[in-house]
Amino acid sequence: MSRLAPPTHDRGITTLTLDSPANRNALSAALVDELATALDDCAADDTVRAVVLTHTGNTFCAGADLTAPPDPHALVALMRQIVAVPKPVVARVTGHVRAGGLGLLGACDISAAGPGATFALTESRLGLAPAVISLPLLPRIAPRAAARYYLTGERFDATEAARIGLITLAAEEVDKALAPALDGLRKASPQGLAASKELVTATVLKNFDQHAEDLIARSAALFASAEAREGMTAFLERREPAWVS
Repeated sequence: MSRLAPPTHDRGITTLTLDSPANRNALSAALVDELATALDDCAADDTVRAVVLTHTGNTFCAGADLTAPPDPHALVALMRQIVAVPKPVVARVTGHVRAGGLGLLGACDISAAGPGATFALTESRLGLAPAVISLPLLPRIAPRAAARYYLTGERFDATEAARIGLITLAAEEVDKALAPALDGLRKASPQGLAASKELVTATVLKNFDQHAEDLIARSAALFASAEAREGMTAFLERREPAWVS
């Protein structure tokens, strides 16, 4: 069963919708593969000027699917693909975003979230760290905010997400807020968009190329640890892990 809804098209904008609300649009191996294929299709389609990435249900993305996790290389490749694809990718968020879902947001070029959105980097509470998703996140967000939310796993709202640079803007009405940006993308030439995106993503791509393998190795070591096994088991069993006092 597909985890993506069929793409929709409106005057040069293709919308890709994460559609696996039963597991809160968690990043399974299958969903990562489907999204990568859909982005390839958009890149090859001359009628597509930009891509909107959105979701069904009350969660944009809950992070990695712990029951069917993607290969770390595949997740890194997907985030890099979002950054490198020569067409803008716009995130439309009206629900919750956790862990690896923030990596998707960090990779997008423009993003807007509504009042129902909340965000958290919960890896430290599972015996893990936001390793590979740091590749798009750390070049974008404020260093002091990164330190706080990486370490504490606290939830924060869309206004705070915009303040720290995780998203472009917070709005009561997401579609109304995004309309000027989408209209601007429709007015830009394909060559102009590609060349302009290349300028603003250069630092993020450099981060991928320099640090991806090291962070993949770190992630793998953490996932294989006894602490992470306890953390993920506790999460799935809906109990506190052993280290919580």
